[in-house]
Amino acid sequence: MAGKEGVALDLGAFSVSLSVIDLARSRAFYEALGFEVFGGDAEQGWIMLRNDSTVIGLFQGMFESNILTFNPGWDAAAHDVEPFTDVRDIQRYLVERGVHPEGPAIEAESGPGSITVTDPDGNVILIDQHR
Repeated sequence: MAGKEGVALDLGAFSVSLSVIDLARSRAFYEALGFEVFGGDAEQGWIMLRNDSTVIGLFQGMFESNILTFNPGWDAAAHDVEPFTDVRDIQRYLVERGVHPEGPAIEAESGPGSITVTDPDGNVILIDQHR
């Protein structure tokens, strides 16, 4: 699998996706902590913020709990990187190790796709490839 040297499985850029009650209030709070908006659509109920290499997403009304998110093919600034490990390869890797994604398998042979897994303590992990 393509990826960083010494890394068995390169999952891509990491962020925490926070489920928020009031997007504007949460945005103001995180901006006070030094985060700056760099993506998303507030009218759709979501924005992405960055403070140096730390990325968080704020999502109002989109899901019930916070999610750990990985984006294969992106760096922390949401710029494309090459090479990267395709989400379908990640899916196969996980299944071979007894970790089965929730929902249907990715059908397309290339392009965008996502899988979700839940760790033993109930934490949701989204692996979301945008290209």
